[in-house]
Amino acid sequence: MHEHWHQDELLSIRERAYLHLKSLIINGEFKPGDRLIERELADKLKISRTPIREALFRLESQGFVKTVPRKGVIVDNITENEVIEVFTILASLEVLAAKLAAQKMDEQTSKEFDSIIFKLENIDKLTDEEISHIHIDTNRVLYKAAKSPKLYEMLTGLLDYIRLFANTSYETPGRQEQSMKEHLDIMKAVRNKEAEMAEYMTKIHIENSKKAYVNYVKNK
Repeated sequence: MHEHWHQDELLSIRERAYLHLKSLIINGEFKPGDRLIERELADKLKISRTPIREALFRLESQGFVKTVPRKGVIVDNITENEVIEVFTILASLEVLAAKLAAQKMDEQTSKEFDSIIFKLENIDKLTDEEISHIHIDTNRVLYKAAKSPKLYEMLTGLLDYIRLFANTSYETPGRQEQSMKEHLDIMKAVRNKEAEMAEYMTKIHIENSKKAYVNYVKNK
């Protein structure tokens, strides 16, 4: 954490502080049980405690942190039931997005898919950071291709949880490679307007992701 921000950017600092802290949690730099102390965070980021306090409040409302008596704010441990709930929602919404995207595929969208497919086919040439980005890019392109603003809004609202689950489930040996292969198969099916195949592959991907996450939680 070496960011140096200026206090005169207060309006943007609030959002940046929130996004920065959330990113540290999602990427595993802050782990469940870690204390998040306002004063220390403010000192490290060279900003006042107010935007830190607001960021922690937002993160608590979303379930990423919680306030514990005599401890203060700590990173929360998402329960297995909460994980299952999110995967259950994804099993419906993401499958629907894949189906609609296949049905509504057009020339412009197919070019976006071709770009993602090319990267997924050459995943071995990407860095870990690039792989993390291609994972999120793949989801966003797929969700947008469904051409349903409300569905896109709901699914992108779950992207933070998807990133969190992915980063932890990748601790299972071979899961990252398998997940990228599943993404590739889904994108190809959607690109080729194979709606039923896209639905089926999306269901398999979500189920495998859920199993990998649950396995990680039980064995950590």
